[in-house]
Amino acid sequence: MSRLIGLLAALLTGCVIALSADLFRMAGLVLYTEQYLAGLLTIALPLVFLYVPARGERKRTGPVPWYDLLAALVACAAAAYAAVRFPVLSDLVSRRPLDGYIVAAILLVLFMEGLRRTSGLPLVITSVGFFALALIGGMLPGELAARSIPLGRLTLFAVWDSTASLGLPLKIVSTVVVIYALFGNVLFKSGGSSFFTDISMALMGRRRGGPAKIAILGSSLFGTISGSVVSNVLTVGVVTIPLMKRAGFQPHMAAAVEASASTGGQLMPPVMGVAAFVMAEFLQVSYASVAIAAAIPAILFYVALFIQIDLEAARRNILPMPENQIPRLAAVMKSGWYFPIPFVVLIYALFWKNYEADVAGLLATAAALVFGVAVPFRGKRIGVRDVYLMLRDTGLSVLDLFMIGAAAGIIIGTLNYSGLGFSLTLVLLKLAGANIWGLLALAAVVSIVLGMGMPTVGVYILLATLVAPALIKMNISPMAAHMFIMYYGCLSMITPPVAIGAFAAANLAGAEAMRTGFEAMRLGWTVFVVPFLFVFSGTLLMQGSATMIAVDFAAAVAGVWFFSAAIMGYSLRPLGVLARLYYGAAGIFFVIPIEAFRAGRWLNVAAVCMVAALFVWERYLSRRTRAAAT
Repeated sequence: MSRLIGLLAALLTGCVIALSADLFRMAGLVLYTEQYLAGLLTIALPLVFLYVPARGERKRTGPVPWYDLLAALVACAAAAYAAVRFPVLSDLVSRRPLDGYIVAAILLVLFMEGLRRTSGLPLVITSVGFFALALIGGMLPGELAARSIPLGRLTLFAVWDSTASLGLPLKIVSTVVVIYALFGNVLFKSGGSSFFTDISMALMGRRRGGPAKIAILGSSLFGTISGSVVSNVLTVGVVTIPLMKRAGFQPHMAAAVEASASTGGQLMPPVMGVAAFVMAEFLQVSYASVAIAAAIPAILFYVALFIQIDLEAARRNILPMPENQIPRLAAVMKSGWYFPIPFVVLIYALFWKNYEADVAGLLATAAALVFGVAVPFRGKRIGVRDVYLMLRDTGLSVLDLFMIGAAAGIIIGTLNYSGLGFSLTLVLLKLAGANIWGLLALAAVVSIVLGMGMPTVGVYILLATLVAPALIKMNISPMAAHMFIMYYGCLSMITPPVAIGAFAAANLAGAEAMRTGFEAMRLGWTVFVVPFLFVFSGTLLMQGSATMIAVDFAAAVAGVWFFSAAIMGYSLRPLGVLARLYYGAAGIFFVIPIEAFRAGRWLNVAAVCMVAALFVWERYLSRRTRAAAT
């Protein structure tokens, strides 16, 4: 059975490659997009029941029980029927054909069970909850009232309409996301994980708090490819967390550093996470536009994290790594000089050639594969079996995303069909009292609450449907509105009480889970603050004149340094309460963009004056100390 599972997973990845490369159409197989998606579900949905046991473990270790075999067969038959009959049944929805009812009901039940197994119960409850709301939409009170859709009609719609389960989210997963998952697998199975770790060690190992800085750099490099916080923590954290603990970092701090750095990987171009690709489709812009807009906030996040770790190392006198454990940069580059080339191909294809994200990902994957086959890394080349393993592992790793894509399509479809999406937007506007600050605060709270226990892409799709329209109605630019909710959706990974990324890191570090989560929140403070800033000033999203973008970026970096010092309670020396307040005020005045508010430029001027006064004070203290010593 394990061999069959491996072959099906490899076949799933291969079919996605063929779909992205348009090989089916070249071969004369011209179908509706929904038929292609249903065809992929013919492989993916049975795989969920064959590979993931009912208890929800990520990998089955024993034989497949009869009920899972039956579910896999039924799933395959139902998805295949949908693929074949979609052109006919999608036109006959108003006539309510019996076979359409039966197949739709079977697929909905199997989607929810597959979602429970791969992503947990919270997203299932959310999906079923919105489905139920569409059934009773007309009975809801006040402005929440929408249309009540009969169960049979809603069931048919959820499967056979092109805006529901076979809609946009599943399309993105079935093309772009799988390609980038394969890209990451090719890179790291050919030795990229070791190369990036060694690069991080060579660059950061000789600096104070070196292991933590290695974790930050390594996690940013790995995270921008994988886009998965937990995967990043488990892959990079296995190396970095023990290094940090041996260097002198407390276990909860070591785990928090890794969790925060891994969370930032979803925000760091050029690849980012799944939500960024979905955002590009929602906004109807190129993925390159999203990546450009995300660059400055992501850089500020990692600058803040790096500064805080540097100050923590200075306060605790955590020394660099031993010299004999640090690889030479020249030797590392010589052994893996070709690993950066696929990234160059990716960036060139995305930003200069303006290729679609899946095509650019295919080119980058091809480049990584060619070098992996042609050039050995530490004596090992990629062989035929390695290619099969990459295809297999990619197919198995994206099963949860297929289920999330189908469930997200159901949520979006039911909200639009019943009119609940519009009603909820009006309610949010009313609750905020037409006050933009109130609406942003409400959107932030809703994002964090809905994100508890849910993957970022699920949170983002839900918020993009419910919250983003309300923000846009308040004259916030669509890019800023969607970036705002994506940032707050990412916070679910490090925000207690359900902080999946922080808890995974705490498990590796042997640290207390809740304490790790709160420490990760403190380290990732920029994710809470910066979204409010770029809502009011496009310069932080690379929108505006180059001069203003440069000025606001430089000021924001200075503000991040001062505010980070205030949070850590340390600068050139330990800071008291008043000093921390002073540093914090200077940091806040600096990070506010000049054009964000009327007083923006004066706040920046005040920050410069505060820093000048601080410089004079430090010079005075230094002279007094030298005089006392003399």
